[in-house]
Amino acid sequence: MEQIDQRPLIALTMGDIAGIGPEIIAKAWGESTLRSLAKPFVIGSRAILERAIRLVDSGVEVQTIANPSEARSSSNRIPCLDPAPDADWSDPPVGRVDSRAGRSAYLYLTTAIDLALSGSIDAITTLPLNKETLHAGGIAYPGHTEILAERCKAPEHAMMLYLGPPVSRGDAGLGVVHATLHAPLSYVPKMLTQEGIYQKILLADQSMRALTGGRKPRVAVAGLNPHAGENGLFGDEEIRLIAPAIATARGEGIDVNGPIAADTLFYRAINGEYDAVVAMYHDQGHVALKTIGFRHAVNVTLGLPIVRTSVAHGTAYDIAWKGIAETFSLIEAVRVASRIVLGRRAETKAAKGV
Repeated sequence: MEQIDQRPLIALTMGDIAGIGPEIIAKAWGESTLRSLAKPFVIGSRAILERAIRLVDSGVEVQTIANPSEARSSSNRIPCLDPAPDADWSDPPVGRVDSRAGRSAYLYLTTAIDLALSGSIDAITTLPLNKETLHAGGIAYPGHTEILAERCKAPEHAMMLYLGPPVSRGDAGLGVVHATLHAPLSYVPKMLTQEGIYQKILLADQSMRALTGGRKPRVAVAGLNPHAGENGLFGDEEIRLIAPAIATARGEGIDVNGPIAADTLFYRAINGEYDAVVAMYHDQGHVALKTIGFRHAVNVTLGLPIVRTSVAHGTAYDIAWKGIAETFSLIEAVRVASRIVLGRRAETKAAKGV
């Protein structure tokens, strides 16, 4: 009896072609780990991909496909779905803002989203894009997350920064969900609400269920202020907003604790005491996880009806198209996407009693 290939079908969106995305794809294809984790294919420009292959001298060829079912990836073949095959890339931008790159990055992403929503693919892993480049192309979004949320009609969404084992010592890895994200630090106290924190606790719990092997995720919530406010001595957000949100979530059966002082919480979490942390602002979560495992960090968008992971770095214009960009984050992003897809499949089977 022929064994069924369980590897998820994952689209790699090329992102900003002026950045390091294309060369990372070309270089990663030479690593067997990528194809052992998934059945990957690229959504992007065939011409740019071929240029990147020549740059890194990976010796692979590009297979043009019209739909994901045609993808036949191997060590010497990269399947590529090009949504704009007639685009002129005879003079492609390198390491700079270009309106064409912004428009094409948006097209690659929306093509992938629509394929995922239709069930044609299992997940999306995105290479980086650039906000300024998006805007130059007339695309008025801050980045990937907002495009995904709007196209997927997902009002309750969040970004989770994730570190898998063994960098994180817990068996499920560690996910950090942010109550606020890209905002000036002075705005954060006014942006925090009890309902908003509660929703992020729910998303943290739901997102980690596919990674814990069926057990209830252990969620911790960071305080905003030093020492988690010290009972109001250093601020009262913990008393007014954070603790009530935790109590509400706990009343619904979620295994959640806090507010916990951030200076000790991340040490405890990275050593396996918690599966997820709800951080109050961007750097509170990002600095901790990127200090511990910068190369292995992965972004996961929560609250979507589809699976989307991303590298945790940017377009890196300063080193783009020099052939020196590393592949670690892409490999990890595909690994996490695959784990989530397989975990959700297992959850579905368990619910059906299969």
